[in-house]
Amino acid sequence: MLFHIFQKHIDAILDELTEAAVLPVGIDRSNITLEPPRDPSHGDLSTNAAMVLAKVAGMKPRDLAEKIAEKLGTLDDVRSVDIAGPGFINLRVVAPVLVRELLEIAQLGPEYGRSDKGEGITVNIEYVSANPTGPMHMGHCRGAVVGDALADLLEAVGHKVIREYYVNDAGSQVDTLARSAHLRYLEARGEEIGVIPQGLYPGDYLKPVGEALAAEFGDKYIGAEESEWLLIFRKAAVAKMMDMIRSDLAMLGIRHDVFASEAELHEAGKADIAEAQLRARDLVYDGLLEQPKGKVIEDWEAIELPLFRSTQFGDDQDRPIKKSNGRWTYFGGDLAYHFQKAQAADELIDIWGADHSGTVKRIKAAVAALTEGKTKFDVKLVQMVRLLRNGEPEKMSKRSGNFVTIADMVEEVGKDAVRFTMLTRKADAQMDFDFAKVMEASRDNPVFYVQYAHARIQSTLRKAAEEGVTPSADHLDRLGEEEMDLIKMAAQFPRIIESAASSREPHRVAFYLNDLAAAFHGYYNLGNDRPDKRIIMVNDPGVTSARLFLAKNIGQTVKNGLALMGVEAAESM
Repeated sequence: MLFHIFQKHIDAILDELTEAAVLPVGIDRSNITLEPPRDPSHGDLSTNAAMVLAKVAGMKPRDLAEKIAEKLGTLDDVRSVDIAGPGFINLRVVAPVLVRELLEIAQLGPEYGRSDKGEGITVNIEYVSANPTGPMHMGHCRGAVVGDALADLLEAVGHKVIREYYVNDAGSQVDTLARSAHLRYLEARGEEIGVIPQGLYPGDYLKPVGEALAAEFGDKYIGAEESEWLLIFRKAAVAKMMDMIRSDLAMLGIRHDVFASEAELHEAGKADIAEAQLRARDLVYDGLLEQPKGKVIEDWEAIELPLFRSTQFGDDQDRPIKKSNGRWTYFGGDLAYHFQKAQAADELIDIWGADHSGTVKRIKAAVAALTEGKTKFDVKLVQMVRLLRNGEPEKMSKRSGNFVTIADMVEEVGKDAVRFTMLTRKADAQMDFDFAKVMEASRDNPVFYVQYAHARIQSTLRKAAEEGVTPSADHLDRLGEEEMDLIKMAAQFPRIIESAASSREPHRVAFYLNDLAAAFHGYYNLGNDRPDKRIIMVNDPGVTSARLFLAKNIGQTVKNGLALMGVEAAESM
């Protein structure tokens, strides 16, 4: 692959300069980059190697750049080398290098862009983890898509990935769910329930749950004491809600490997085990809980509680892991849960809503303490999505009563439009989702624009087949400068995948696909004004077969990128 090849060229040159004592032994090369110049007129590739290494070499950046550039210029793969500014090195490659890249896309097909860079490292990525009290709604959608796409990216670079969903089934919200389900159970048995009481869940989605409970238990729990049915209804309702959640996620093409139960975690004593380990290392102690910083609470009373020494890990105060009644705090439960995840993974990633930003520092502290710093842990915060229709706020869903569900969205605009749109901005940036715009067939709609590029390529291949011409690598020497520019754009794909995976930013793939689609559409449209630039040249089967070969493999690259986003490549539009 183009960037891998030239990274090896640069590494070999730096090794030579080290042997020649121009560079000291053992210098850090991790900050050296190789990427396309921002301005394509400056070259095909650019490296900052001289800028990064000049100081440790005791040289001026431009002087070191000249030594590196001199050696690059002797390579058969290099057409020209220039030094820009204080020491950036820009180079242009020879056409055969680009032809080899095109042949590699053809050879690897669906595997093009994938690597084994992360092989041997297991990553647990936890995403969605919505309370099991109702259908999935827009508040969950973006995090679900970001997490799923990130999992695909990490697998693409060789990581073993565990996709996990944390079922919050131990809090007061599940008792509320059980009471709400009991009300629907009474309704299903013919009882008059009137207006849903304040504090219970009012959505119609609980009617099927009530009907199922009525079919199972008959009149057994009509008029019964809450203590007789609460636990039974809680487990049954959570199970039904999780079935609904799995179904909603499946509409988005999202699956999980593990559904971890908070209730089961506590029943298994995992929190007690975590506390014992931390106490053994003096990281949990019994102390007085401080009044929250920046707040004045008149009736505040200092209470002795088990506190985690999170200040040793950068937090602003030590945090209680239990309440005064002996029950675990949310933090205490989360601490145990992350300890459990760390037993089976080298790295942990959590996808959280931006409203959880205040807990990031303490959970990072807990993971660092529990794993003694051996397990990497990252939290990606996802901002909310504002729903619009033709620029106006979208009304609520009939199904849920007070929010728009994922099912509503997918049924209206389709899985692919939802997933792609959710990845068109950085996860921590605000987003508007306009139902009208995501269905618009225009350049301004990235979903359509990228899908149309693939569909256009497939249409061209079908039309050529009718003319009796098929893609062939036999005449790739007939490709010109415009085709080479398109190959250069496609050749960035493996680098984009690696950078998106390492930065945990799947939106980079969407950005790249939009650029690649734009490049192809621009190339295709050349034929509108210049007949000699059309892909299908009826009177020249040689150049036609070469251009079709190029188009087919640009389409393959688009398809590979869409697959990483969980989006199907359109065959026609």
